[in-house]
Amino acid sequence: MSWTKSTLKTAIQDYIESTETSLVNNIDNFIESTEERILKNVQLDVFRKNVTGTGSSSNTYLAMPTDFLAPFSLAVIDSDSNYKFLKLKHVSFIRDYQPATATTGTPEYYAEFDQERFILAPTPSTGFTFELHYFYRPASLTVGSDSGTTWLSENAMNAMLYGSLVEACTYLKNFETIPVYEQRYQEALASLKNLGEAKDTRDQFRYDEIRRQPQA
Repeated sequence: MSWTKSTLKTAIQDYIESTETSLVNNIDNFIESTEERILKNVQLDVFRKNVTGTGSSSNTYLAMPTDFLAPFSLAVIDSDSNYKFLKLKHVSFIRDYQPATATTGTPEYYAEFDQERFILAPTPSTGFTFELHYFYRPASLTVGSDSGTTWLSENAMNAMLYGSLVEACTYLKNFETIPVYEQRYQEALASLKNLGEAKDTRDQFRYDEIRRQPQA
């Protein structure tokens, strides 16, 4: 069993027993807020992605994907398909390491400069090919068809429902009910964290041990 956009929206209305127009018009916002809470609070390996692209010669900046949330790794790929992984640093380190952006070479370090760009050091001396492995924001359930599903709607049903109910009750100023739904949401979130951060453990360079102990 899983939620589609239509069945989740119907369930939210059934639980709060309201079809008031302004509330119904905001249900998509409730669902999107819940998806955001989950993504920001649970490390789910399913939401990793690899993309490749070409940087620009003498340009110290590299554009981020529009669905970027956090980096896992960034590598330069040479003409022989060899990978050189860059070290993630703070912007202040980049500026101190390379005060003059005109100094070019093969990048060794990178940092998140703003919400749209990485900054590289040294500045690329040519149009290098880069591969970014990153955590991404998946498309919301709300942007699909009424019968559409997402990974969260199929695998995090309780978290999606009770998180949305918290948002709906907040909108209605039904403060007495919020703690009940928030507790159920937190229970569902704990189960999801148990899956994403304990049971779904892989042989990885960065996470070579269990990130949290499995809960009974």
